[in-house]
Amino acid sequence: MLSHEVIVVATKNAGKAKEFAHALKQLGKQTASLLDYPQIPDIVEDGDTFAANARIKAKTAGDALGVPVLADDSGLRVDALGGEPGVYSARYAGEGATDEANNAKLLRELGKLGDDGSDARRESLPDGSRLLSKARFVCALALYDPATGAFIEAEGAVDGFITDRPHGTGGFGYDPLFWLPALGRGMAELSKEEKQRISHRGEALRKLLSRLGQS
Repeated sequence: MLSHEVIVVATKNAGKAKEFAHALKQLGKQTASLLDYPQIPDIVEDGDTFAANARIKAKTAGDALGVPVLADDSGLRVDALGGEPGVYSARYAGEGATDEANNAKLLRELGKLGDDGSDARRESLPDGSRLLSKARFVCALALYDPATGAFIEAEGAVDGFITDRPHGTGGFGYDPLFWLPALGRGMAELSKEEKQRISHRGEALRKLLSRLGQS
C-alpha cells in the first residue's frame, strides 16, 4: 500500500496532519491531507470505537479519491469520568468545538467530582498544579486500499494524568493537560521527536509500518 509516493491522511486537523507528515517523512514519503481535497465532505464518524471510526474515514476517503488512505481516530479516556470523552474527544464541547473549549469542559467535568472523585489522586506537582485523574490517550490507525478493499490496522496508547492547568504550548487537543509522570513533563512540552517516540500515535504508526513490512 505504501508504494505511492504521496500518502493521503484522512484528517482536516492541521495538528494531526503535521504529526503524520513528520513521521512519514522519515520513510521518504510525502503526505497530503483532506485539507488538500476540499471537495471531500466532512465524514460522519458514527462508530462506537476508535478502530471503527478509523475504518470509516479511511474507506470513505479512499473510495472517493481512488488511492490508499491512512486514517486515524484518537482520543482521551479519563478514568474518573468513566472513560469519557472517548470517541467524542474532538467534539466533547459540541460539534466544531475548539481545543480550548474541549479542555475547559474536561476541567469543568472533573471539577464537579470534588475531592472525592473515584480516581482523582489530587497530587501536587512542583509548580503547584494538581493531578486530577489517571487518563489514557488512544490511537487507532487504518490504512485502506480501494483497489483491493483491504485494511491494515494498528492501535497505540500512552498513560498519564490530567492536570488542573496546562503545561506547555506545543501539540494540540488535550496535550496541554496531559501529564507524563515518567518524564516529569506535559505532552505539550515535548519536541516533535520526543512526542513521536512516546505518543499513542507514534506507537500505532510504528506497529502499522511493521505490519506493512510483513504484508
